[in-house]
Formats: sequence, C-alpha cells, structure tokens
Amino acid sequence: MAEIAKDGRLGARETDSVGTAGLPQPHAWAWRHGPQAKSRETAVIPFIVIRLHRVTSTQSWVKDWAEMGAREGLVLIAREQTAGRGRLDRRWESPPGGLYLSLLLRPAIPLAQANHLTMLVSLAAIDACQAIAGVHPRPKWPNDLLLHNRKLAGVLTELAGEHNRLRFAIIGLGLNVNNTFADGALSHAAISLREVVGKPLDVDALADAFLTALAQRYDAFLAGTSPHAAWAQRLEPLGRRVRVMQRGQPPLVGRAIGVTAAGALQVQDDMGVVHLIWAGDVAILQSE
Repeated sequence: MAEIAKDGRLGARETDSVGTAGLPQPHAWAWRHGPQAKSRETAVIPFIVIRLHRVTSTQSWVKDWAEMGAREGLVLIAREQTAGRGRLDRRWESPPGGLYLSLLLRPAIPLAQANHLTMLVSLAAIDACQAIAGVHPRPKWPNDLLLHNRKLAGVLTELAGEHNRLRFAIIGLGLNVNNTFADGALSHAAISLREVVGKPLDVDALADAFLTALAQRYDAFLAGTSPHAAWAQRLEPLGRRVRVMQRGQPPLVGRAIGVTAAGALQVQDDMGVVHLIWAGDVAILQSE
C-alpha cells in the first residue's frame, strides 16, 4: 500500500519492469490524497499512484486497466516512454527528464462535458508549474501549454461512453521538465522548465503538485464549478489571426474570437462567417 512519506510527498512503489505480469492489480495500490481528505459526496479523489521507469505508453496501459474495471483515480507515472502518443496518434517524444503520466477518471457526466476534463488537467498542470518552478504557462487550444511561445506540455484525452454518457476518460500529460531542446531540431518549437529557470527540477515534486491541484479542481468540478472560464481566460490564440488545418478540408484563415462551453474554437473568417473548430491544428499568424 502506498503511503504519504514523512516529508508529505507521495509514496509509491517504483520498478524497472516494463511488462504487466509482475505488477499487482491496480486496486492494490491506494493513496488517499492528503491526511485530511474530505468525506462528502464530492470528496477529493483518492488516487492510485504507480511509478515505473520505462513503459511503451502510459496512455495505453491505463486504458487497458480501465477496460479491466480499474476504479477512478488510477495514475501511472513513467520516467520514460518508448511509444508515447499525442493527439491524432502522433508520436510524443518522451526521453528521460520529463513528466509523463496518464490517469483514469469516471465522472458521471454527459459526453458533451468531457472536454472539461482536458481543461481541468491543463489548469492543474499550470498550477503545478507555478508552485514548483514559479512560471505560469498559457493554455493553447486545443490541448497544449505554451511558455515563451513554445510548447511546454501536451494533454491527450481519450473517452469511452455509451448513450451519451461518459464511462471513463483516460487523460495523459506530457510535460517537459528537465529535457533540453536548445541544440536540437525542436529548439524553436519546444521548451522545458529547466531551460527557463536555469536549474534542474524535482519531477516527483512536480507530479505531486499536479495531483494536489487536480484533486482540488476536480472536486470543485464535481460540485458544479465549470473550469471553462479559468481555462479560456488566458487561452491562446484568442484575439489572434490564425490558420486552421483540418483533415480533408482546405486551410481556414481568420480570427479566433472565442471558445464554446464544450471547447470548440470559434474562428471568424474574412467574410464574417464564424466557424466552430472541434479538431485540427491551429497556427498563429505572427505577421498578420
């Protein structure tokens, strides 16, 4: 059973194993978030935290466990992924030094509200970066975090539902902590916390801060507080001219004017027509 260590940090067994055969069933690893966890109906989520050195994909592992019936709150944290996945099944580079995790949530909500879970995770990641590194990234539609106009983190949400109700959500977070991009091919596109603050950071402490923030925000969400306003307040690229690329459609150029409660980006083209964008790549047109 995982416990809270004397220094207040998460305690969880760590192993080098990359296979599931030697792991206990997920329900055997429980950690109640904080010594004063609430007991009311919308109680702070009790996490199950598993830490591994290397996996293929935390997202795939947690999805398998979800299908096996694992309860809400399962969290898998890996120090390295060999086949990390991003949005649209793109490969997510996951070398040692980053924070890579996936978690299982089972809120009793309509599928139409599922995008709020992505917002919650993004906001919790921002909270953690501010607490541990003293920086405040901005969310970028639909699922990134930017720092100094470069990508710091990405969120991947995968859903399972039926009859318009959510069965479960697997939400992955990949955050560049101690990675280095200055001399690589991604130097103009990606950034890490270490590159900003000038020193290495404790990845485990960042994970703990993230889970603390997520527990609080998720509790408020279950009690009826929408994360939309806090997420949209600093959302890139609102107010900016953008180019939107969607599969099978010509590029759309216009101004991002808003985001709906369900998370769709509103882009007004040069003819004044407002388009709802549910998925796609958005590039900010710096020169326009």
